[in-house]
Amino acid sequence: MKIGFGKSDITPRVGVELCGFGPFLNRRSIGVRDRLWARAMALSQGGTTLVLVSCDLIGVGRETTRAVRRLVNEAVGLEEAAVMVHCTHTHSGPATDRIHGWGVVDEPYLEVLPQRLARAAITAVESLTEAELHHAEVPCQGIALNREYDRDAPPLEEVLRDDWRPAHPELTDATCHVFTATAGGRLLGFASSYGCHPVVCCQETRYLHGDFVGVATNLLEREHPGSVGLFLQGAQGDVNSCVVHKPEPESLLALDVIAARYANCVRAGLRQAAPLKVDRLSCALEETTFARVPADREMLTQWLAEQERVVHAPGASDAEHAVRMATVYVLTLRNLLRKLDAGEPLATATELQAFQIGPVLLLGTPFEVFQQVKRDALAAVSAPIRLLLGLTNDSQGYAPDRTTAERGGYAAQMVPIMKGSLPYQDIHGELVARLRELATRL
Repeated sequence: MKIGFGKSDITPRVGVELCGFGPFLNRRSIGVRDRLWARAMALSQGGTTLVLVSCDLIGVGRETTRAVRRLVNEAVGLEEAAVMVHCTHTHSGPATDRIHGWGVVDEPYLEVLPQRLARAAITAVESLTEAELHHAEVPCQGIALNREYDRDAPPLEEVLRDDWRPAHPELTDATCHVFTATAGGRLLGFASSYGCHPVVCCQETRYLHGDFVGVATNLLEREHPGSVGLFLQGAQGDVNSCVVHKPEPESLLALDVIAARYANCVRAGLRQAAPLKVDRLSCALEETTFARVPADREMLTQWLAEQERVVHAPGASDAEHAVRMATVYVLTLRNLLRKLDAGEPLATATELQAFQIGPVLLLGTPFEVFQQVKRDALAAVSAPIRLLLGLTNDSQGYAPDRTTAERGGYAAQMVPIMKGSLPYQDIHGELVARLRELATRL
């Protein structure tokens, strides 16, 4: 088989707003801690070519993915189903995902972004060379905790101990997957996959970088000159890095520590990776719409009135979190009412994608997937090596498990509103069923 890699600098200019952590924070970047990259891996076998792009971004919308696919098709002729655009979900990058209040999108950056992402993919295809693919699954500990079912944001002095482990490690990824591509004994590139919010740096930090996964990948590339390394985000929906929500000096200090821990895990995978027999490549792409909770004009109008009372209360100030959060609801509810009046659907379409690479099955979803949803989805499909990827080709918010969805809160109720829509009816069950069906098409 043939494998190729490509890389493109996607660092924005300093001053763009960073994405995440609260409504209308005005969190503008003040410097570059690490460059941001789009990295691509192309594989070709038996007349089929696939390319996977991983970029150091919070997420991208379908319009960006469509533009990337169009550019790649024009340059190297790949069909849209053969091009996957994936994001690492760093919260220390530009706001490229349209989330009300969670960072203002820099329109010039978003306009030129598809060209930069496509450049990495095109380079990867153009550099295809005879190579061998290897894989290892290695322990990955001391990095993450489950923020829904465990203790979130422990003290820094606790989690920086080398022997720190979460109370419930079984509710996080206990391993990471590492893939390598070699030719003539030389490492062409590698990819690692693990599920964890890259949020070592948070609401008080203002530097551009790929967080611990980006810092670790950059470090490993420097150790292997000429190689290109991809990070593939897994089911991070309910998983945080062990360092989170700390002041800027502490966060920047911890960034290198957590990055080093992850890099050590990947190094073990690079050493242990064994050859994979790849007899065929295939891909499948499906446009789909997931059911939302029902809503009528009366309900939306009443909900809007409640939020407008907060925003327009006597003495209300934009400095108040409650006012800024209510503004997020107001913006979405007004738009939903407009859609209702225009006869437009309230639920937006998205897509699911699958790559089969010999014994490896990659399931790409546009969600921040919870761990239990991932476990159920992977149990429903068959392949020796199964990986579920989040933040792929689109960004549709969280896919919480049923327990979290039933109790409501941020992931289940707030984020859909921030994304301009309504909460899902049963994203857990629907996503598992549709991924199972998609896998049968490979």
